[in-house]
Amino acid sequence: MSPARQSPTNRFDAGFTILEVLVALAIVAVAVVAIGSVMSTNARGVRALESRVALMQTAQTVLATEVPPRKELRPGVLTGQLHDFRWQIDIGPVGGDWIVDNADVAWMPELVKVRVRAASGAAVELETVRLMQRPRQ
Repeated sequence: MSPARQSPTNRFDAGFTILEVLVALAIVAVAVVAIGSVMSTNARGVRALESRVALMQTAQTVLATEVPPRKELRPGVLTGQLHDFRWQIDIGPVGGDWIVDNADVAWMPELVKVRVRAASGAAVELETVRLMQRPRQ
């Protein structure tokens, strides 16, 4: 018969020391904290991006639905609220010498500014130019 062998678990140097376990645990803890920090930063970025997209979509909706049609377009200010967003539309001259006296022109350009502000304070402004019927003289 062969002499009895010691199994690897019965040897005096088998397994890990408490120091090795603590070092491994510390490495795992640092990795978990780093991953948590990255996930937290990513979540904040996603929330900020989602709120910006909602703000831009609201501004585009206001521009498409609340600006009067050309026949009814008049200089002035319009205000309102859509969901949690407050909006303001300013309609005024484009600037420069667009109006020519005694000209036979039925339309003139008007600058349309759409400002939308979220409850959080974030704001966006869109500008476009629309043609407006020239007032009869």
